[in-house]
Amino acid sequence: MQSFLDPLHFAIAVGPLHLYLLLLALINLLRRPVVVTGTRDTAALGVAVSGLVIVGPMELFVPQAAFSAMGAFVWVLLLGLYVLCLTLIVLLMRPRLVIYNATSDQIRPLLAGVMAELDKEARWAGDSLVLPQLGVQLHLDVQPLLRTVQLVASGPRQSYTGWRRLEGALRRAVRTARGAPNPAGFAFLLLGLFLAGTALFWTIHSREAVAQALFEMLRQ
Repeated sequence: MQSFLDPLHFAIAVGPLHLYLLLLALINLLRRPVVVTGTRDTAALGVAVSGLVIVGPMELFVPQAAFSAMGAFVWVLLLGLYVLCLTLIVLLMRPRLVIYNATSDQIRPLLAGVMAELDKEARWAGDSLVLPQLGVQLHLDVQPLLRTVQLVASGPRQSYTGWRRLEGALRRAVRTARGAPNPAGFAFLLLGLFLAGTALFWTIHSREAVAQALFEMLRQ
C-alpha cells in the first residue's frame, strides 16, 4: 500500500481539487452573481473530491483478490461505481439553486421581480418563500463569508417544472445585477495554483518514483 505522501498519490488527490478551486475563483471574481443548480454544484464537488476518494478509501478497501482476478481493470469498475453512487446522490437530492457572489440584500429584490413575473400569489415568511402557482416552497440559506445564497427546497412536495422556470427567470434577473468581486475568490485562486504547482513540481522532480508508484498501484 502506497503512502499518500508520495508524488503520484498527491497529484491524483489534488488534481481534480485544484481545478474545482480555480473554477470557484473564476466565479467569485466576476462582478455579477452566478446561478448554478444544486445538481451541478453537487456533481462538481463530487468530481473535486474524487482524487481524495481514489487514494483514500477506494485504494485502502479494494479487495486484493479482485486485482488477482482482473488486474488494473478493477480501477475501471471502482471509478464506475463511484460515478453511479454520485449520480444516485444527485438524483435523490431535493431541488436547490446556488447563487455565487451574491448577498441576501442583492437576491431579495431580484426574487421580488421574479415573483411578480412568475407567481403573483407568492409570499414571504421570514427567510421562507412560497410560490403556490409554481408548486415551489423554499428557504434562503445565506453564507455571508463566502457571499453565497442558496435557495433550498422546503419539504418533499415540489414541482420540478416550477423549479426550472424559477431557475430560468433568476438567471435572466442576475444578468443585470452588478457588484464587487468576492475577496474569497483570491484565496481560492492562490490555493488552487499552489496545489497545482506543488503537484507538478513534485511529479517532474520525482519521475522515477512516480513511475514505480503507478506500477505498484495498478498491479497492487
